[in-house]
Formats: sequence, structure tokens, C-alpha cells
Amino acid sequence: MTQLADATTTTSPRQARRAVLSSFVGTAIEWYDFFIYGTAAALIIGPQFFPGASSFAGTLAAFATFAVGFVARPIGGVVMGHFGDRIGRKSMLVLSLTLMGAATVGIGLLPNYEAIGVLAPILLVVFRFVQGIGVGGEWGGAVLVATENAPAGKRGLYGAAPQMGVPAGVMAANLVFLLVTSVLSDEAFRSWGWRVPFLASAALVAVAMWIRLGVTESDEFAEVKASDKVAKLPLVEVLTKNWRSVLLAAGTFIATNGIAYVFMVYVLNYGTEHLGFSRSTMLTLLIVSCPVWMAGMAFSAYKSDSWGRRRVYIVSSVALLVVAVAFFPLMETASIPVMQIAMIALAWVLGCAAGPQSALFAELFPAHIRYSGASLGYQIGAILGGGLAPFLATWLYGTFGTAYAITAYFAFVAVLSLASILALHETHPGDERVAPVDNTEKVA
Repeated sequence: MTQLADATTTTSPRQARRAVLSSFVGTAIEWYDFFIYGTAAALIIGPQFFPGASSFAGTLAAFATFAVGFVARPIGGVVMGHFGDRIGRKSMLVLSLTLMGAATVGIGLLPNYEAIGVLAPILLVVFRFVQGIGVGGEWGGAVLVATENAPAGKRGLYGAAPQMGVPAGVMAANLVFLLVTSVLSDEAFRSWGWRVPFLASAALVAVAMWIRLGVTESDEFAEVKASDKVAKLPLVEVLTKNWRSVLLAAGTFIATNGIAYVFMVYVLNYGTEHLGFSRSTMLTLLIVSCPVWMAGMAFSAYKSDSWGRRRVYIVSSVALLVVAVAFFPLMETASIPVMQIAMIALAWVLGCAAGPQSALFAELFPAHIRYSGASLGYQIGAILGGGLAPFLATWLYGTFGTAYAITAYFAFVAVLSLASILALHETHPGDERVAPVDNTEKVA
């Protein structure tokens, strides 16, 4: 088993705080950009860009273009992981933010099918693909900036920053859509109002860019460069020496990502189309759940610094299995208080399952291939989990006519992820600084 011991960080407290702020704000804004498309796909993309289809077919088409972003994410993860391991984390984070901002504003300015015909959905797919490339390189870099600059014994807690950026982005996206749908008539929203959340991204990206440009490279990466340990082909080394770690890391992420995307995206469509609630009601239920989601992340990430990543992940994954199976039966009651309790409970366990993930993924790989390894594991899990989840949920409900079909899907992915984390060894046994573990030989 090969190990690379961590260097004792000499990062100043001020720089560590800026690194964490950069990870949180940048990730929140990138995921705001990524999620407003998901929200729009559930609410408006179908009739705007696929007007000839039925409501069901239009929703499937919208969610299919949503999945395109996930297809592109491994490309972003591989390319930015390569240069992030060779050149540095910061430059790739700036690039990912630029790509995401440009593509999101592009969607906001894109004429619909009525204006330019078939070119509209084609360009929509292109912009969505660019979004996927941008966000594909984001998570790995944001995680490393946070964890590699963390003080001794706080890698899990600091690693929660980019994780918490995800529900923060969801909350921001849905707040903007709630505001727009509340102040505009349905006609105005369908005509031009849906573009406002996309165009607002330009100002948000500018703020995140200012924060990010002030971050310096971590001591660990600086040591890799100084000691001439930079890998010529990081991806090749990951795939030849750490491929089991990549696959198991991806497996641990399938459930949290897949269930989360049904929770964030499909439930909006499910609540409006099948339960008969207004857009505002469903958006409000989701917005109320997001702070609980973030709290679950912070709690489990903090506990992982003392209890260990694997132990926290296992307990959280079992809880996720139980709550996920109960989720749609509770939603089927069509009682707003019961639905809110179900969404809060699912948000909490999703947060707890995701909290230790940043530190776990970072510790699975040595510093000289860490960006590539962590990004690849994350993005493979994202494709198998979140990329297809809203489409599958729509198809399952349309085919079987019951949300229990989606419940069966939830149970399957939850068991799959639980099996993956059980197959991994502990990367943080509870001491202050732990060596990243290569599981190539340990997981046979």
C-alpha cells in the first residue's frame, strides 16, 4: 500500500478562511447556475424549446437536455483535473467559473423554438454541455482548496464548505424562481421572466471571481511542485494504480446524488403536475428544506474529524435508505405539513451522507494525482446518480403510474452506495493529520 504523508500546513488563518469562503461562494454560484437549468427544465424549458411535444414528452425532453450536462462533467473533471494536478488548483477554478457563467448567461439570452426553430434546442444542448464541463472541474478543485488549506484536525469540517455550496445554490436558484413567479403573471414568466435567473448569474460570477483570484495554492501542492513529484499524466496514474478507489468513491456518491436530484428537480414537476400544487408552493417547500440540508452536512463533516469518515458515512447511508423509502409515500398524502416534514427529513439525511465526502475523496488519493482522482470518482458517480435521476423518475412514474416505482429506484441506489462505503477502508482514523490512503491493494 502506497501512502503519501500530509505536510503540516503553514497556511495562515486568514488565507485558510479565504480558501474556505472561495470554495463555498464559488461552488454555490456554480451550482446555482447548474440548478436553475434543472428548475427551468421542470417548469418551462419543455414548452419553450420543445413546443410540439405533449406535456409528458416535453418534460422528458427537457430532462434529457438536463442530463447532457452530466455527460460533459467527466470531460471537465478529466481536463481540469489534469491541469489542476500539473499547473495548480486556482487556475482551474477560475476557468470553471468563467465557463459556467458564460454558458448560463448564454441560455438566458437564447431565442426559443418559435424564434429560430430547431437551432434553439441545438444551442440549448451546446450551452448545457459547456455548463457540464465547467461544473465538472469545479468540485474537485474547490474540495482541494478547502481541505488542503485546513488546519490540523479540521479537514472534514473545512471540506464541508464546497458541499454546503450545493444546497446553497439550490436555495438561491429556487428563491430567484419563487420571486420571479410571484411578481410576474404566468404569461410574463413564460414570455421572458424565466430568463431573469440565468442573466442574474453574471453579477454573481463577478463576486465569486473576485474572491477566488485572492486565493493562493496550498502548501501540499507547492511541495509537490518543489519536490518534482508532478505527474506527467495524472489520469493514467489514477486509472492504473487507483482505479478501485475511483470506482468505490463513485459508488458511494450514486445515492446521495441521484436521490438529491430527484429531490431538487423532479419533485417540483411531480408536485405541480401530479399533486396539483402551485409552483410557488413546491418551491417554498424545497427552500425551507435547504438550510436543514446544509446543517446536516456541517454536522456530519464535523463529526467525521473525530469519528472517522467511514463510520459517519455508513450511519448516514443507512439513515438515507430508511428515509428515502418513506419519502414518496409521505409525499403522496398531498398534505403540506406532511410533505414538508418528508422533505426536511430527506434533506437532513442527504446532508449527513454528503458531509464527509470531500475529505474522504481527498484522502483516497495522494496529492500529486488528487485533483484527477477525486474529480473522476465524483463525476462518474454524478453520471450514474444525478444525471439520469430526473429522467428516470419521470419515466418510472409515467410508465407505472405510481411514485412507488421511484421508491424502488431510491432503495436500489441507496443499497448500492452503502455497499460501496462498506468496501472502503477508513481514511481518517481520528488522529489530527492522516495520510491519504491508496486503496488499490486494500480493496481486492
